Amino acid sequence: MSSRTPRRLSAAASASAAVLTLAPALAACSSGSDAPAPDRTGTPAVRGEAAPTGGSPFWVDPQSDAARQVEEWQAEGRTEDAKLLKRISERPVADWPSGDDPAPGIRRAVKGAAGARTVVLVAYNIPHRDCGLYSAGGARDGRAYLDWIDSFADAIGDARALVILEPDAVSHLVDGCTPAEHHAERNRLLADAIERLKEQPGTKVYLDAGNPNWIKEPEKIAEPLRTAGIAKADGFSLNVSNFETDSAVKTFGTRLSGLLDGAHFTIDTSRNGEGPLKDQGDESWCNPPGRSLGTPPTAETGDELIDAYLWIKRPGDSDGPCRGGPAAGTWWPDYALGLARRAGA
Repeated sequence: MSSRTPRRLSAAASASAAVLTLAPALAACSSGSDAPAPDRTGTPAVRGEAAPTGGSPFWVDPQSDAARQVEEWQAEGRTEDAKLLKRISERPVADWPSGDDPAPGIRRAVKGAAGARTVVLVAYNIPHRDCGLYSAGGARDGRAYLDWIDSFADAIGDARALVILEPDAVSHLVDGCTPAEHHAERNRLLADAIERLKEQPGTKVYLDAGNPNWIKEPEKIAEPLRTAGIAKADGFSLNVSNFETDSAVKTFGTRLSGLLDGAHFTIDTSRNGEGPLKDQGDESWCNPPGRSLGTPPTAETGDELIDAYLWIKRPGDSDGPCRGGPAAGTWWPDYALGLARRAGA
């Protein structure tokens, strides 16, 4: 899972015809949403007990790290901590399939959703991933990546899925972190990945566009997104694994949408309840203290351009070995508990 500095983080067709709104499609999957209404200020709408998930349009993993931690703490008699952590375990969080074969994890999620809910997935395996930093890795070359995407798409099948495509990948082209010799290949791979994923009838794809404190001017990323094939996606994603407030991201996303023919977007609200950590330099993004859960996942956003608020970063997974954290993507129960506790303050 990627780590993101303030500088670098962590199909939208024309608005008149081809940009699809996510909420109506997801609403057809359930009888409604029990999630609290989004808070437009960026203050978390998570208060008190976790909302029931029976009406959520998104699949909740009953075997997540948070769910297993709840069971462990209950067995140890840590009932209050277990109760707090349900604010994470009982809400849908994205799955990040990893390894050479993403199919087993995706098939498990699809089976769990049983056709009644939408699985939220992150495709994060682009070659030269994360510029060799905390989340370095990715496919060994372009051919291996396209094979991986093919397996990813096949595993989804006809299920309802929402895919966040390659956090950081386009933004790293803009900020210069990815060497110029890799730009053409990356753009081709992203465009091919969008086309392949969109062959699945129930799949929506959102190409990642960073966050407002990384690529600060929407004009700088609009054309790179076009080059990477966003016209064939369902839109773009923002704030993945970051802490910018809903209001700041909405303002940025609305401006970027206007440059992309009215493209829709999603926002990662997993940890942005308190906004970003201030005045901490280049590592303000990495396991910042004092943060909290943000707006619970929902497709009922109240904004025609915002298709969903999602928990893309798994709350409680470390950003990397900073501030006492484990390796990037590793479950960190103490940090998770802090996020949950402050969300209910």
